[in-house]
Amino acid sequence: MKYICTLFFLIIYFNAGAGTYKHPIFINRLTQITADTDTVARKRSASVGISYGSDASFFGRTGPVKYPFLNTDVIYNAKSGIFLYGSAYKVLGSTPTIDEIDLGVGYLYRLSSKFSGNISYTRFLFDRNALIIKSASSNDINFKNTYDWKFLKTSVILDYLFGESSDFFVTINASKYIETDWSVFDDKDYLSFTPSISVILGTQNFVQKYSTNHPGRFDFDDKITYPLVGPEQYAGDNSNFNALNYSFKIPIAYNRPHYTVEFAYKYSIPVNVEGILKNHRESFLNLTFYYVFY
Repeated sequence: MKYICTLFFLIIYFNAGAGTYKHPIFINRLTQITADTDTVARKRSASVGISYGSDASFFGRTGPVKYPFLNTDVIYNAKSGIFLYGSAYKVLGSTPTIDEIDLGVGYLYRLSSKFSGNISYTRFLFDRNALIIKSASSNDINFKNTYDWKFLKTSVILDYLFGESSDFFVTINASKYIETDWSVFDDKDYLSFTPSISVILGTQNFVQKYSTNHPGRFDFDDKITYPLVGPEQYAGDNSNFNALNYSFKIPIAYNRPHYTVEFAYKYSIPVNVEGILKNHRESFLNLTFYYVFY
């Protein structure tokens, strides 16, 4: 409850301190693309990006050890609103050359000047030796709706994941886009900031399935008082729909007409963590570069 109250007061804070801003002129971003620009522009474009992350996180959960990673993204947007995308992930220090490849298709829509969204399907392909916690899921149906209040942008994202395990997630996000009215090097560049707060609710059957696929990789919590008989013990708790994570994120981006370099800091507060995991409050760092072709 204290985290929900904190989320509520931060939203009030964003509302009170809000000013006018200009919309970014970048790609039609999906939830899978790592940079934080989010707009719907009906024009043909393609973009490529590469990013580094300090740890792999999946709906508010991380693995038993930190898994820094590199990933590349490619996305094509058609004027009709249909988009195609692909991603490749490499966990640093892991055995596979490529740990994961994602392929997806979706549709972007705008119902009004303030209300927009997208729906997409993603197929996850993992190397059999991949250790990231995401590897228990193979498919994702994603449905995102965003409303622009001018002083604040809010979104509700629904995800249904299925494969070796099935889970449903609801992500609620509030963000404020801030763009400088001054240039850094010339009149074609600017800085942007997009502070945001998010809460993730859902089930976590993927945790149990991951532990079954990778026995011995979990460090059990010494505070658990009931007998531990194996990963199956947690199946009932994993299927409950609960709050999973609260996070606060501050991305800072340097923008030019065709490319963006972005650094993002995120502070994550996992809640309702199963005893089989030792997730704790954690800071995440991401560095992203992406280029857009019009």
